[in-house]
Amino acid sequence: MRELQFREALREAMQEEMRRDESIFLMGEEVAEYNGAYKVSQGMLAEFGAKRIIDTPIAELGFAGIGVGAAMNGLLPIIEFMTFNFSLVAIDQVINSAAKMKSMSGGHFGCPIVFRGPTASAGMLSSQHSQAFESWYANCPGLKVIVPSNPADAKGLLKSAIRDNDPVIFMESEQMYGDKGMVPDGEYLMPIGVADIKKAGTDVTIVSFGKMMKVALKAAEELAAENINAEVIDLRTVRPIDYATVINSVKKTNRLVIVEESWPLAAIATEVAFKVQREAFDYLDAPVLRVMGGDVPLPYAPTLIEAYLPNPARVIKAVKEVMYLQKA
Repeated sequence: MRELQFREALREAMQEEMRRDESIFLMGEEVAEYNGAYKVSQGMLAEFGAKRIIDTPIAELGFAGIGVGAAMNGLLPIIEFMTFNFSLVAIDQVINSAAKMKSMSGGHFGCPIVFRGPTASAGMLSSQHSQAFESWYANCPGLKVIVPSNPADAKGLLKSAIRDNDPVIFMESEQMYGDKGMVPDGEYLMPIGVADIKKAGTDVTIVSFGKMMKVALKAAEELAAENINAEVIDLRTVRPIDYATVINSVKKTNRLVIVEESWPLAAIATEVAFKVQREAFDYLDAPVLRVMGGDVPLPYAPTLIEAYLPNPARVIKAVKEVMYLQKA
């Protein structure tokens, strides 16, 4: 085991895969000469050259389309968006081309491509650069959507995404690139669509993914000091969702709180809540509660950002509500 930063784990995943398969290339804004906007691709231009580490103009629609065409013709592109906020410019290529290609071609053309980059808030970047689009992309058949929460998962899941035959949306966080964590030595892959129980517990199930796992785990730590034993599940993948792990946990704890940064309407949390009440209704001792981001564009002011985002105090309050220790 080695301690790596989140960005280093992502870099290792791409380097190992590119050494293994010459059909893989990385394309995006500032990925080459500048070593990546967040230094994820640092040193990769020197190793792989300008034909495989490709700087692009500020034209997401264009280079996403090039990636889709390359994937249809036997290459394995990794398309980096400087932020998934900018992927909206290319959403036609992602949704109407990549996601639908295999279905519309009757299986004659696949589209093995990875779209990766940071999602959601990253500090005082205001409304247009702080949006969590996990549920948007997860809503589209044909895509797989991965949102890792730590360096080990990031490396194992990115390697699996690169090898997958379907288009994969791989969503990171600007605020996590410097996070450190233990990563297994040697090559390893993690299966897509398998959740992970980060902390076992008996009193309540807390489900989250991505950087909100920090909030969930911090809340669980503070709850433990009050003798409330929370089980914390990291979805890791939001399409496909590992419902079985969540449902089995709820059957044990009888209570569920879901933590997500996104806007409340039609969120991943909404879908998980529906599935649990559908499959485990008789096991629930309280209504499912969600701790979500605000139902407004994210403001710029730090005080308003703090009020907008989920935090441990809000999660603890929700847990106590489902345990009937606190009124709503």
